[in-house]
Amino acid sequence: MVQPSISESAGQQELFTRTQRRKLPDERKAITHKFSIGGHEGYLIVGMYAEGAPGEIFIKMAKEGSTLSGFMDGLALSISIGLQYGVPLKALVDKLTNTRFEPSGFTENPDIRYASSVLDYIARWLGGKFVSSEYLKPRTLVAEPELARPPVNAPQSSTSSSERVSSSSSPVMTGDAPSCSTCGMLMVPNGSCYKCANCGSTSGCS
Repeated sequence: MVQPSISESAGQQELFTRTQRRKLPDERKAITHKFSIGGHEGYLIVGMYAEGAPGEIFIKMAKEGSTLSGFMDGLALSISIGLQYGVPLKALVDKLTNTRFEPSGFTENPDIRYASSVLDYIARWLGGKFVSSEYLKPRTLVAEPELARPPVNAPQSSTSSSERVSSSSSPVMTGDAPSCSTCGMLMVPNGSCYKCANCGSTSGCS
């Protein structure tokens, strides 16, 4: 059996120096942040200790009892317990950034133009608010969807500007199908519209 080195053991002991849960006071300051990702709105509430460090979070999205709502409640509880037991916020943020799943898309936050998932947005916002503004810096275009850019060597024509205007006026849709506005799952084709296989909602079918 390979024994850990002295430096590794010291590092592990330093990570777990506080084993007691540090609960927040009964009255605490909090920040409420409203966000929208690909048309899906939600609220992020951060409760803070007296020195301003985050100690708990609440995430409210979609209808109560839906898959997305339950997932967000579990995530918020896990992060809150971790923070109260001394897990560095930076470690949590670094693990959650760049995760990819629906719902995703453009946001209404000028500091975070595009989020690859709800976790990606929440992590970057928490990192920018409580760790470093580096988390709010725009990422490379590789991480964002391609936006109908003409080929590098393509000649410019008089109709190119009008084509760009018409393409920008159409709604942005991530993936092959939109995500459900009720539970956040990807919808499936149903005739001329889409239907959610999880909760049964439709995108406008009669």
